[in-house]
Amino acid sequence: MAKQRVLTGITTTGTPHLGNYVGAIRPAIAASRDDDIDSFFFLADYHALIKCHDPAQVRQSSKEIAATWLALGLDTDKALFYRQSDVPEITELTWVLCCNAAKGLMNRAHAYKAAVQANEDAGEDPDHGVTMGLFSYPVLMAADILMFNAAKIPVGRDQIQHVEMARDIAQRFNHNFADVFTLPEAVVDDNVAVLQGLDGRKMSKSYNNTIPLFLGEKQLRKAINKIKTNLLEPGEPKDADDSTVFQVWSAFATESEIQRMRSEFANGIAWGEAKKQLFELVNGELAEARERYHQLLADPGYIESVLQQGAERARACSAPLMQQVREAVGISAVR
Repeated sequence: MAKQRVLTGITTTGTPHLGNYVGAIRPAIAASRDDDIDSFFFLADYHALIKCHDPAQVRQSSKEIAATWLALGLDTDKALFYRQSDVPEITELTWVLCCNAAKGLMNRAHAYKAAVQANEDAGEDPDHGVTMGLFSYPVLMAADILMFNAAKIPVGRDQIQHVEMARDIAQRFNHNFADVFTLPEAVVDDNVAVLQGLDGRKMSKSYNNTIPLFLGEKQLRKAINKIKTNLLEPGEPKDADDSTVFQVWSAFATESEIQRMRSEFANGIAWGEAKKQLFELVNGELAEARERYHQLLADPGYIESVLQQGAERARACSAPLMQQVREAVGISAVR
């Protein structure tokens, strides 16, 4: 039986935080150990250019994100781990797909519509500050997916539309030219936790409420102490389901530890004590990986060699597929 190919991209902006770890990195690494799955993971550094125009930040983020995945145990002999910009066929395919993607389809992309809406609300020109990168990035995302004929694409709910667009573009190409592309399917795992941040909203870089994944012990303790809580005193029963502290606890704890903490909440555990236990739990899970992460950051040559090996393996898939695409659209040797 052919293995199922699963592809995950990680945009190289910012530093990974606990929400990224719980929602994407941890489940993806677990899935990559499954022998029935052919896992592809890539650093989406071209995507980073849409939002980030600081070269030093894109470079640093690529290094930190690669080190994070390696430190947390991604087995790069088994899973394919590469940097998007090391596979030139992806940008070549993006152009071919641009020539097949309907502009009307791009007009409906959530990110573009949100930018236009924000401009209109502010009384600006609808396209103020909108680059072609922002407008057409669903096509780049389609190329990422279709280049490797991935069947399953694990995404959050907000990304389902992009996978559907990739499917739409693939169908159109297959119909107009040749049956080259597998039609991808979005996979949303509703069991994966969406972590709340320091202020109780979803943990997100855009809310500036994140807890970076590999903070040192002291800073981690400090960050956990900053989690917003209510004014209930020790001894007063607390609602576990309405608490960020409990929600983060649940993402790291075993079932029996979750139940124990739930009854501690009902018995009025002090916030300070709950946060102390939360720090110990989170730190316990991450301490070893954190040490490995700092070792990797100190050895960029090693990270680069892993990425280059990944690129070589990726291009063994992308080059033949791109050849098929070129033949299909009529770009080939004169004969």
